[in-house]
Amino acid sequence: MSAAPLPLLLRAMRLPTIAREYDQAVQRAEAENWGYPRFLSYLFEAEANDRLQRKIERQLKDANLPKGKTLESLDQKKLTDKIRRQLPTLLEADFVRRGDNLLCFGLAGRGKTHLVAALAREWICRHQLQVLFVPAFRLVTQLLAAKRDLKLPQAITRLQRFDAIVIDDIGYVQQSRDEMEVLFHFLAERYERKTVVITSNLVFSQWDRIFKDPMTTMAAVDRLVHHSTILDFCGQSVRSEKAAEEAAKQRSP
Repeated sequence: MSAAPLPLLLRAMRLPTIAREYDQAVQRAEAENWGYPRFLSYLFEAEANDRLQRKIERQLKDANLPKGKTLESLDQKKLTDKIRRQLPTLLEADFVRRGDNLLCFGLAGRGKTHLVAALAREWICRHQLQVLFVPAFRLVTQLLAAKRDLKLPQAITRLQRFDAIVIDDIGYVQQSRDEMEVLFHFLAERYERKTVVITSNLVFSQWDRIFKDPMTTMAAVDRLVHHSTILDFCGQSVRSEKAAEEAAKQRSP
C-alpha cells in the first residue's frame, strides 16, 4: 500500500499553511543549510501565524464594528487630557479580562463612538478578545424578540460568550417598560462577569428616561459604575468641525 502524498496528509491534518509552504521551505533549507529544528520551526511558525490571522479576521467580522473608526484615524488631539491618559490602561487585555466597564458620556458628535470602536478593534487585534459592537436599539430589539419567543435566557447566554459588548447610544432606545426590563436583565447578567462599554448622550441623572422608575435606574447605574472607568466627552462636535472645514475648502479659490 503506497503512502499518501504529503500535501494531502497535511491538509487532512488541518495544516494547510505547512502544505502550501512546504516546497519553498525545502528549497530555503537546502540553500541556507538549515537543520531539522529550524526547518520544522519555520513551517509551524507559518501555520501558527496564519491561524492567528484567520482568527482575528473572524473575530472582526463577528464584532460588527463600524468602518473606518480605528485608533489610527482617531484624532487624539481632540480628546481631553484625562481620556488620553486613560488610553494605555483601556487598551490592556486585563481591563477586559477583569470584567471592568467603560462608560462614555457626551453630546452627539464628540467622538464617543469612534473611541469605543477603536478600542474594540484593538482588543481583538492585539489580544484576540471576543467583542461585539451593537447599537442600543438593535440589542433591545433582539432581546425583546427573544423574550416574546420565551428564549431570553438563551439569548443572554449566547451574548455571554463575548468578552466585551459595546452598546452604542443607549439614550436613544424607545424606553418602553418591556425594553427597560430586558435591558436591565442583560446588564444584571453581565455584572462582575463580562465587560460592558456604553456610550450615552444622557448623564446618569437622566437615566430614569431609560429605566422608567428610580429604583431600577439606581440599580442599573450601581451595577455599571462598580468597577468602571467613566469618560466625559466635551468640546465642539467633531462632525460639525469637519463640515465647517469642508465648507471653508469649497469657498476658498
